[in-house]
Amino acid sequence: MTPDSRKIRLVLELRAGGVSDRRVLGAMERVPRELFVPEPFRDKAYDNVALPIGHHQTVSQPLVVGLMTQALEVGPRMKVLEIGTGSGYQAAVLAAMGANTYSMEIKPNLAREVKIRLKKLGYKVEVRQGDGYYGWIEHAPFDRIIITAAANHVPRPLLDQLKLGGKLILPLGNVRYSQNMTLIEKDSQGKMHTSQHGQVRFVPMVGVAQE
Repeated sequence: MTPDSRKIRLVLELRAGGVSDRRVLGAMERVPRELFVPEPFRDKAYDNVALPIGHHQTVSQPLVVGLMTQALEVGPRMKVLEIGTGSGYQAAVLAAMGANTYSMEIKPNLAREVKIRLKKLGYKVEVRQGDGYYGWIEHAPFDRIIITAAANHVPRPLLDQLKLGGKLILPLGNVRYSQNMTLIEKDSQGKMHTSQHGQVRFVPMVGVAQE
């Protein structure tokens, strides 16, 4: 099966799994996922599975990336903060959708690698090495925030850095088992509204506040 046919198969799987937003599907079709995974796993890049990227981290299952991105309703030029850059795949999808993308990665080696990768591939993403629990106050507030690691509570600093009318999504729950894909919407009065969108399983968020 050729890479193009694998990509088409994956897009069909994403549609079947509930990803209907054409902008999300288009971005995921354009982003070369094989360049965001280690060489030994590139033949599986368009399988609908999470893959290891080293440093005890993974690149998320494409369906989960699609559903989380869709739930955020990301529009062009929106300012989006991602917590947990990993390989940079999710950040690349956001950038491909026209979002002004900021991403934080706590692991220094991953942060260095992903900065080089995203720049080489032409994705305009600002990457900062640091504890994402505390957000990126210099660029706040954000229209959208996505946390791509399991958390047992919603970081207060990130809620504070979310714009009125903004949305935040994260895997919330027991960090050792499974979590709920949780969407938090901040209304025009600053009140938070929460909804859940299915079970997921992510590697735990790390940092001082999660230890």
